Amino acid sequence: MNAIYFVALGSLAAIIFALCMFLRVKKQPEGTPEMVRISEAVRKGANAYLKRQYTGVALFFAVVFCILLIMAFCGYLSFFTPFAFLTGGFFSGLSGFIGMSTATMANNRTAQGASLSLNKGLRVAFSAGSVMGFTVVGLGLLDLSIWYLILNGAFHNLPVDERITQITANMLTFGMGASSMALFARVGGGIFTKAADVGADLVGKVEAGIPEDDPRNPAVIADNVGDNVGDVAGMGADLYESYVGSIVSTAALAVAAGYGVSGVSVPMMLAAIGVIASIIGSFFVKTKEGASQKNLLQALRTGTYISAVLIVIAAFFVIKLLLPDHMGLYIAILSGLIAGVLIGAITEYFTSDTYKPTKKLADSSETGVATVIISGLSLGMLSTVAPVVIVGISVLVSYYCSGGSSDFNAGLYGIGLSAVGMLSTLGITLATDAYGPIADNAGGIAEMTHMESSVRERTDALDSLGNTTAATGKGFAIGSAALTALALIASYIDKVHQIKPDLNLDLAITNPKVLVGLFIGGMLPFLFAALTMDAVGKAAQSIVIEVRRQFKTIVGILEGKAEPDYASCVDMCTKSAQKLMVAPAMIAVIIPIVVGLLMGPEGVAGLLAGNTVTGFVLAIMMANSGGAWDNAKKYIEQGAHSGKGSDQHKAAVVGDTVGDPFKDTSGPSINILIKLTSMVSIVFAALIVANYLI
Repeated sequence: MNAIYFVALGSLAAIIFALCMFLRVKKQPEGTPEMVRISEAVRKGANAYLKRQYTGVALFFAVVFCILLIMAFCGYLSFFTPFAFLTGGFFSGLSGFIGMSTATMANNRTAQGASLSLNKGLRVAFSAGSVMGFTVVGLGLLDLSIWYLILNGAFHNLPVDERITQITANMLTFGMGASSMALFARVGGGIFTKAADVGADLVGKVEAGIPEDDPRNPAVIADNVGDNVGDVAGMGADLYESYVGSIVSTAALAVAAGYGVSGVSVPMMLAAIGVIASIIGSFFVKTKEGASQKNLLQALRTGTYISAVLIVIAAFFVIKLLLPDHMGLYIAILSGLIAGVLIGAITEYFTSDTYKPTKKLADSSETGVATVIISGLSLGMLSTVAPVVIVGISVLVSYYCSGGSSDFNAGLYGIGLSAVGMLSTLGITLATDAYGPIADNAGGIAEMTHMESSVRERTDALDSLGNTTAATGKGFAIGSAALTALALIASYIDKVHQIKPDLNLDLAITNPKVLVGLFIGGMLPFLFAALTMDAVGKAAQSIVIEVRRQFKTIVGILEGKAEPDYASCVDMCTKSAQKLMVAPAMIAVIIPIVVGLLMGPEGVAGLLAGNTVTGFVLAIMMANSGGAWDNAKKYIEQGAHSGKGSDQHKAAVVGDTVGDPFKDTSGPSINILIKLTSMVSIVFAALIVANYLI
């Protein structure tokens, strides 16, 4: 019990730090009245979108809540489960909303800061990103603490071992609510932002030949709104569910491994200590005027690495204090932490224009659009090799160092701890990610208000860095999703055994039900990616038509003598995103239940395994291809290959346009898919065990 109070203190520290960062950003100068006007337009558009999205998602949550309540009355679930589902979704959505509200407040302040110095712009954007990062970890630990205390009180009459089993089993289910909200936020926000971005780029930059973020482009405000609803609110909800999912699944595995209260306390303690380490690391993020892309990356990495080193030191004492006879678990934590750092470094290598892969991708523009597309796809595929090897090594090290060779459940607990280790510094890691869209919006405001060219150069440098940190954040999220999904698969199998101890599960690959499940699971990420890519394409088509219409019908728009109708593009993106996000989101919920009712727990186990493997690889490929295409375009815009307006630049813009839904819609949403299917399977396990056909 002492550990949960420490977790509550960690939650309080994160929330207070996020509040301090919010107030720091709010005190910064807002800039000229024109900058304030544009920022307010972006803020209104983002808030209007989220209001409509949350209204629609509330209906989904109400329906699922009723279904879970009926299942509870039928004896398939605890009565705590429907309410845990609601709180998981509420806190996930709240974390995204707070982060987005801060980002839309910070964009003009970042532009104003960049007018003074590069370091000032970096500090404002990073402080705003810190609000997102620390709100996610703070609310995640708050949700966890509240439910632990409620459940501990509800089951206080049970012996300690039985009580902790009930606590972890019920806590595991609020991850389904968090995952559901995250998927809607990621998919809906991703469709919105990329429809606007693709429409603005294809008509504005390629057809009309006007600069990016030019105020003459009718889709420019919608593009800036999309950066916030997709890359900030969506990412916040995404990593919130990764964070709480890794902690509660590992806590559940601790019970299965026989580690009791001490084992449950370890992931919670690590998360709370990670908050302190992230706060300390954030104070080391700073740079100097004229810094190169490499210097800027180093500034952000310094804070991240310092936080990681502090966790390395603290984790040793956590294991020494709580599980002194199992020091191999410390190696498992280190393996996850190191894997996260390495995946970030690999992603940076493949997506930053500081390194060869993106420079070579830019070189391919010399021979046209086709070679840019081919080279970008090749780069993304190649970039999957190292992360797969890294995660594979981390899994093996975690499993065997935790005693997996003699105790299977102990090995699985070690894998869960490696996921917690990877996510332990999420506060600062997410801050470096959320910073990117803020810098991007700041560049748009600088362009639209015709600020001095030096300001746009600084915001472009920050934006380019933001593309790399965003790609790194996506790689980090995908890597943690793979480890968390493995822990959740183990939790699912353990849940099935708890429901029906005498059920003899045959999980051999030669079992036809497992094999068919593997095929269906392997197909699922491709189906999901196809639906989300098609959704972006359909929404973007409507924006392209609308932007062309305005260019033709509004007299003087291209001469800057007439103002475009920005609101129509924002409204079209909002309606399209709300309509088109439903089908991809629903398949994650429906397919595991259908497979379970047809082929039972063995079919579901196969589905979860296939979904995790192909989802992990496909998500990395799409995220890295998209990030590299984007930075190759920016590399050319900085003067390489004849610079802006050249044929090479137009080819790179098309590549970037193809990569937009790769990196900001389909790719990052897949990592939520692989966790949500696991969570759904766990919640509906009792129904499936009692009613499957084959």
